[in-house]
Amino acid sequence: MSKYYLLFFLLPALFSCSNPMDDIENNSEHYAIIPKVSELEVMKGLFTLDDNVYIEADEQLEGEADHCKMLLRSFNDRIAIKEKGDKVIRLEIDQEIEGDEAYLLEVSSSEVRIRSNTAKGVFYGVQSLFQLIQEREVGDTRLLGLAACRIKDAPAYTYRGMHLDVCRHFFSVDFVKRYIDILALHKLNTFHWHLTEDQGWRIEIKQYPKLTSVGGYRNGTITGNYPGTGNDNTVHGGYYTQEEVKDIIQYASERHIQVIPEIELPGHSSAAIAAYPFLSCFPEEASTLADDHVSEKSKAAQKNGTPKFVQESWGVYNDVYCVGKEETFEFLENVLTEVMDLFPSELIHIGGDECPKANWKRSPESQELLKEMGLKDEHELQSYFIKRIERFVNGKGKRIIGWDEILEGGLAPNASVMSWRGTSGGISAANAGHNVVMSPTSHCYFDYYQSEDRENEPRAIGGFLPVEKVYSFDPMPAELDSAKQVFILGGQANLWTEYIASEAQAEYMLLPRMTALSEALWTESSSKDWEDFKQRLHHMRSLYDQRSYNYATHVFDK
Repeated sequence: MSKYYLLFFLLPALFSCSNPMDDIENNSEHYAIIPKVSELEVMKGLFTLDDNVYIEADEQLEGEADHCKMLLRSFNDRIAIKEKGDKVIRLEIDQEIEGDEAYLLEVSSSEVRIRSNTAKGVFYGVQSLFQLIQEREVGDTRLLGLAACRIKDAPAYTYRGMHLDVCRHFFSVDFVKRYIDILALHKLNTFHWHLTEDQGWRIEIKQYPKLTSVGGYRNGTITGNYPGTGNDNTVHGGYYTQEEVKDIIQYASERHIQVIPEIELPGHSSAAIAAYPFLSCFPEEASTLADDHVSEKSKAAQKNGTPKFVQESWGVYNDVYCVGKEETFEFLENVLTEVMDLFPSELIHIGGDECPKANWKRSPESQELLKEMGLKDEHELQSYFIKRIERFVNGKGKRIIGWDEILEGGLAPNASVMSWRGTSGGISAANAGHNVVMSPTSHCYFDYYQSEDRENEPRAIGGFLPVEKVYSFDPMPAELDSAKQVFILGGQANLWTEYIASEAQAEYMLLPRMTALSEALWTESSSKDWEDFKQRLHHMRSLYDQRSYNYATHVFDK
């Protein structure tokens, strides 16, 4: 007989007189919530999960109620959520609670009450409820329940992000949703979806079908670490239809996660140029690859008069969008219009990083534009490019965000900056009054190794970033003047996938580092404690196992 089935027979006897659950003593190990909550009051009592539980929610919280039911049943499918019962989980809108992501969670032996002034706050309260569920021994009986408490909680930062590169390696719709579920578990609120690159274009654009039919597939991939030892000659690719994009956005919205698309420009544009060579300053010039590790299929195509191909290696390439051609901006405006029509996010990520200027320097059209605009150099030419795109995006009621290279040559007036080359770019942008998301390689690049024992790890791009280093991340630079700190919105970690070819490996690189990130972005730095976090991480590990997540174990093995 199942221990939970036995529980359902025992509970009526336990509740036949005064409720013995009221006097159960609790201790800190019963409250292993990540990210760490702002305020926790430990109380006596245990709210048991059985067939007498029902959920009661305000009308506008039906989605949160459904999510709560799903989470409860993931622990035990025998839990029958009734319309009425002896014990209630109440989800309520309470305008008295300040902060649109703040919530109040109260647990007694007979009631769980989650309140916030927004559905988003209630959703975060439900995530904390989920993490409180543990098995407890009460006499000779094992019970599934929540320790009584009062939790008041709110995040330190408004932007808590995670990025996924689906261009270097493509991931299924189901995996993107699974990825979003991992973000939701950790109370992250932003999914940065990197959709275009040199190695693949991943979003359907109806006006330009070749972006996916041609740009969505590469003819091979280098073997070994860059610059490679050869080519696997295996076609790799895929893309998301606009209907699939809408579905993923809706899925994320139900979990209170905004999806920010990244359409890379002016660099990292080889896939688009392979589909539409007129976007290059030199359409007839052949694509090249480091050490000539080109696939046989691409070599044959070039011999037959098709010079451009979707890049098959990593790195940075000179063939970028041609700034001197008006057709370039017409193309990008049409693409961005379709993208902005799909994504409700106010922010549109336009990349702006790692754009070589060599082709612009030798392009007559680009040099003519530079002189016509009275610009000093090609960095200012890139600034012209970004500012022109920004005016268009602003005209559609949206705002741009870009990597910190968009500072070079002069920052676009309304742009936000994602600082990845350390924090100095973010500090400069904040001092100039621009919003900033901190994402330095030192703490936020999850394509780095998790162990110094590289021989026993999956291939990675390099570097070393253990969980403890991620946990130490503080988005707020100590040297930033207090009056400018308001411009630091928060932080984000990035999962670049040059060397991540499978969904299982993506999860392995993500967890448990993202768990550490979540606490770095939610919890005030003064309240963080690495040793305490490690103890709570053991409970989070049980949730990984429950959901069959693939994760690294280095931090648990110490």
